[in-house]
Amino acid sequence: MVGLGETYLPAFILALDERDEIAAGLVTAVPMVTGALLQLLTPWLVRRIGSHKRYVVASAATQAASLMLLPIAAWWGADASWLVFLAASIYWGAGLGTSAAWNTWIEGMVPRRVRTRFFARRVRVSQSCVLLGFLAGGFSLQYARHTPWAMAAFSAVFVVAATCRFASAYFLTLQTEPRHARVRERYVTIRELSSGRKGESSARLLGYLFVVQAVVYFSGPYFAPFMLKQLEMDYQIYAVLSGVTFLGKVLALPVWGRVAHYAGPRRLLWIGGLGIIPISGLWCISRNLGFLAGLQFTGGVAWAAYELAMFLMFFETIPREERTSVLTVYNLGNALAQVSGAFVGALFLVWQRRTPESYLWLFFLSSVGRAAALWFLAQIPPVAISVHARTPVINPMSVASGDEGTIDQPILPSMDGDDRD
Repeated sequence: MVGLGETYLPAFILALDERDEIAAGLVTAVPMVTGALLQLLTPWLVRRIGSHKRYVVASAATQAASLMLLPIAAWWGADASWLVFLAASIYWGAGLGTSAAWNTWIEGMVPRRVRTRFFARRVRVSQSCVLLGFLAGGFSLQYARHTPWAMAAFSAVFVVAATCRFASAYFLTLQTEPRHARVRERYVTIRELSSGRKGESSARLLGYLFVVQAVVYFSGPYFAPFMLKQLEMDYQIYAVLSGVTFLGKVLALPVWGRVAHYAGPRRLLWIGGLGIIPISGLWCISRNLGFLAGLQFTGGVAWAAYELAMFLMFFETIPREERTSVLTVYNLGNALAQVSGAFVGALFLVWQRRTPESYLWLFFLSSVGRAAALWFLAQIPPVAISVHARTPVINPMSVASGDEGTIDQPILPSMDGDDRD
């Protein structure tokens, strides 16, 4: 679903109206805020339903159904951008809500003794499927790009993506929900998150993460319009460049896991924070495909370190009974940071009249912002975190994961049963 579905939303907007480059960028960020607001109901709904499993299955099915709105938009034509944004909002609302409940459910479902091996293998399988989706979607859309069947090809891709998610929901119904993992939720307010000595450390960590998300999304949503519109790349080239990023993440995650084990998550966050700085700005150097592929692979390696360290430093400190509530608040703050960055990036492109040079300045300024964000990282006090305490559910995507799964753009950590975890 991820490889075939959300990845091609910006391309779909451009196919509906090739002049709508700004909307193609914003479709990866704006609906996420709407979705983040919707998912604030998750802790209440989980308590009302009385089961993490039933809530996750219902949300997964809702997410699949939202993708079925996109073929209607394809039939509607150039004036259907609003319907794409509506579908994307439902998609992210269901997806983000599922993530918080799924993270709580999965800990009780997978025995501790097999957790490390299970999730390591799961990551490899899921990322291979994402890459397969990227390539299948890219080659299919390229084949139909300059034919009367272009909209039909997009419709087919989204229907297959929805079918995959419906299948995912079915497989989720087959999983168990241990009795000891039943709902025992405690609602945590934003004031509680930012109070006390632990709260101060978490608040500073969140401040750094949100600043990074804002400056990344200043440029991240506009890589797809830049490649497809300004550089006039084929869909298959776009798919390959996106896939190379995930390949870098998959190959790097075992290495970064060992670094986190011996050096600690704080040092790994510094490695990741430094590593992601030049990725965006280096797009200004060359448009050679070999160079860009190498850059994307390196970016995947850097983002893998950043995302794993982020997960260990923040989510390892959240008690299980508070996790659903805290993750919904985090998702909202994360989405607001993303849409703020995307809107500023859009204003910059409009001001600069959307020339190829204006995109390159956007990418360069994003790197400058990432470097400036290190000041916030330096303010985080040392936190003692046991890497052995719990085996984290690692999100190797990021959409992003962003994105959310476009190039040089992280996806939210550990997202539910949609293979985003």
